[in-house]
Amino acid sequence: MSDHAKYLTREVDGQVATITMIRTDKRNAMSDGLIAAIENAYSTMPKDVRVVILTGAGGHYCSGLDLSEHVSRSAEDGVYHSRNWHRVMELIQFGGLVTISALEGAVIGGGLELAASTHVRIAEPSVIFQLPEGRRGIFVGGGATVRIGRIIGPDRMVEMMLTGRKYGADEGLSLGLAHYSVGQGEALPLARKLAGSIAGNAPMSNYFMVQALTRINDMSRADGLFTESLCAALVQTTPDAKEGLQAFLEKRQPVFR
Repeated sequence: MSDHAKYLTREVDGQVATITMIRTDKRNAMSDGLIAAIENAYSTMPKDVRVVILTGAGGHYCSGLDLSEHVSRSAEDGVYHSRNWHRVMELIQFGGLVTISALEGAVIGGGLELAASTHVRIAEPSVIFQLPEGRRGIFVGGGATVRIGRIIGPDRMVEMMLTGRKYGADEGLSLGLAHYSVGQGEALPLARKLAGSIAGNAPMSNYFMVQALTRINDMSRADGLFTESLCAALVQTTPDAKEGLQAFLEKRQPVFR
């Protein structure tokens, strides 16, 4: 057993891979080992895989930073530690694969930062969204200020962190922390269904949706519109664009690469 195998499993089924965090005794708490295992799982993914389902065993997604591993660090080491989290979250969000999170139980602190780096989030009734760092005397360091701040807005995030309040699945849905709120046991089946559908999209369309939309949101209006034109022009030169249009005219389902 490799060291990574202590933290997660990876199962590949054609174009879809399922990564399951298995640190159940810690509610899949985030540690340096788990971060390294996630990075390894993504960076060694078979080339045929287009969509990843990310989930947790034992009734929880990820309960955030493992406080038993929280050590006193110098400012220098603290920056490096945070930036390593950022690097892995960027790999998930912009590494080229689409990731769907199937959420149960704790989606707390670093777990919410992890979920926010994924592209589709499905929440079951047991889900708890929380940023409790302020109650622990620490501060978020895995990308929450950017990703979660852009999802729910800085004003609501300030209140969420000051009070340590918890949001459930339906509240998370209304805020944008989740895209789907489903019944118990329904997150993984929906994730598989959506994964199959997304994997069937044209690859370059998926790529530009993941790569461009978030970046355009950070741009000025004029720069965003110009970048949109470049994306549209590039995507329409692919064989899949021709196939998609032809399939529409012929009233059939497209068959993409």
